[in-house]
Amino acid sequence: MESELVVDVQPKEISIAVLEDKSLVEIQKEARSLSYAVGNIYLGKVKKLMPGLNAAFVDVGHKKDAFLHYQDLGSHFNSLQKYLRNVASDNKKLPSLSKFQRLPETDKEGSISTVLKSGEEVLVQVAKEPISTKGPRLTSEISFAGRFIVVIPFGDKVSVSQKIKSQEERSRLKQLILSIKPKNFGVIVRTSSEGKRVAELDLEMRTLVKRWDDNMIKLLRAKTPALIFEETGRTVAVLRDIFNPTFQHIYVNDHHVYNEVRDYVKQIDPEKENIVEHYTGGLPIFDNFGITKQIKSSFGRTVTFKSGAYLIIEHTEAMHVIDVNSGNRSKSSTAQENTAIDVNTAAATEIARQLRLRDMGGIIVIDFIDMHENENRQKLIEHMREAMTLDRARHNILPLSKFGLMQLTRQRVRPAMDISIMETCPVCDGHGNMKPSILFADTLESKIDYLVNVVKVKKFYLHLHPYIVAFINKGIYSLKWQWRFKYSMGIRIIPNQSLALLEYKFYDSEKSELDAAEVEDLDIREDTEEDIL
Repeated sequence: MESELVVDVQPKEISIAVLEDKSLVEIQKEARSLSYAVGNIYLGKVKKLMPGLNAAFVDVGHKKDAFLHYQDLGSHFNSLQKYLRNVASDNKKLPSLSKFQRLPETDKEGSISTVLKSGEEVLVQVAKEPISTKGPRLTSEISFAGRFIVVIPFGDKVSVSQKIKSQEERSRLKQLILSIKPKNFGVIVRTSSEGKRVAELDLEMRTLVKRWDDNMIKLLRAKTPALIFEETGRTVAVLRDIFNPTFQHIYVNDHHVYNEVRDYVKQIDPEKENIVEHYTGGLPIFDNFGITKQIKSSFGRTVTFKSGAYLIIEHTEAMHVIDVNSGNRSKSSTAQENTAIDVNTAAATEIARQLRLRDMGGIIVIDFIDMHENENRQKLIEHMREAMTLDRARHNILPLSKFGLMQLTRQRVRPAMDISIMETCPVCDGHGNMKPSILFADTLESKIDYLVNVVKVKKFYLHLHPYIVAFINKGIYSLKWQWRFKYSMGIRIIPNQSLALLEYKFYDSEKSELDAAEVEDLDIREDTEEDIL
């Protein structure tokens, strides 16, 4: 399997696409101004205790108070609070964790009111991003994730990923980590550490421990609520979790992010440094690699996957529901069972991809086509489990119920990816009335005239739907060349598949979108003149 990572960096958003054998399997979008991402560590203040929920609401600076349940305090919460009190009593020197005397572990069945009080400061880490109307969900079991290991301050245990099946390898890794880990640090050994040498693991161990030391210094001057540690950018975080020898290419269209990714790859695998490429092509990067088209076909309520068969995907507040339909496949009685198992196994493969693609979490209920033979039902369950092996999120798959329903749960740490593929007409704004489309080229020319002669922009990019670009480029003396000769040779026409038919966007020479007010001012003046007439 060949894997590729494509990163589209825009002024307001970063989009990251993961391709496996050219098929889109993951898409993540993150606003560049996003706060409260999973992994961020805050010094917060307890605002309110909720004994009935056995939880507390904590102020970390979000508009909604964050939620901290007693079970998420972690077994080392008493030690963590003692550490914070030591910092508060001597704000000139940070206590050494290797010399720190830990307190007994927290009672697993205790009450929130016995360990916390209103107004108390707590060190917390974001476990779930804000979803819908809810604030972030927190944990006090602080951890720092690397590529091979996860380091847990105030811990002492070494755990090895269950996905490493070899008992000999599990024992080797555990003994190796025990020999190199500092005192008062617990470690989780990740699956990617299988077969790694002690030098690689020791380097990452020291890096993560130093990360704890460097960030805890901020506690000496922090006033709640305060950000103590900010998780690495989503691009590097995704790369850290999924990078493996199957990666052949990483494409980035921004020079700064390109350098950041290249430096990270050079650090973890110097031989793979050259797979990171800076994309400078004229087409939008997602269009160039066929990602835009896959997004349009993969999101939405209906997803077609094989020979007319399709899925219906519905999202509710409590769960996600997926219905499998055979479409126009044969429905004769003799072929019904064969059709059912054929469609169901193909649907299971597509559903596993959809769960990763949309990052659907929580409870998922799948209504497969009814099958009567137990052998086929078991075959479907095994196929679904195999299809989900590439999913990094924790999940649990239950057998088919007597009604033919499969229930599964999947870890949810951020809102499900929901991309609307329906296009509202940018000309009529969905009202149904628009100016004659034959005049669209004249409208574009008026705006180009305004940009060149009024705003004084001589070099810019005009992004249009590919069909419109084909029309503008048509002929020897095309409209494109007419506009260039008449206004500016700096005009560049770029086809953009993400735009609706009569939608357009102007970008300056730095590829930043021009202020809409500059371009739309002409529309306002035209509409005002029409009203006067």
